[in-house]
Amino acid sequence: MPDIHIEREHSLGLPRARELAFKWAEAAESRLGMACTYEEGKTSDLVSFTRSGANGELRVTKDRFELHARLGFLMGAFKDRIETEIERNLDDLLRQDDPVHAFEEGVAQHAARKAGKTPAKPARTRKA
Repeated sequence: MPDIHIEREHSLGLPRARELAFKWAEAAESRLGMACTYEEGKTSDLVSFTRSGANGELRVTKDRFELHARLGFLMGAFKDRIETEIERNLDDLLRQDDPVHAFEEGVAQHAARKAGKTPAKPARTRKA
């Protein structure tokens, strides 16, 4: 089975990193159909996640996020795309002044698009 391993350093400290990871776990459950468990520790937290075709863990420390995921056969065909998307989203998020707020805004925008309230992309019009 294909594996994904992503590590990113951050400067959030454990309380803010914990908050971001917990919000990610909530979004993963509601948007991706994952079952997540969150274990808080003294120096690190562990988010375990699973769904049909994928499972893994996200370890959260005061200065690092470390994701390990194992993809099943069907999802494994999309490993490169999945890994690239996770890396891009995490890197974009960690560049923000307030990653927790940026994540919340992103989730809200996604929900609005899904509900049909906001177009995902501006409609193109043709000139006659």
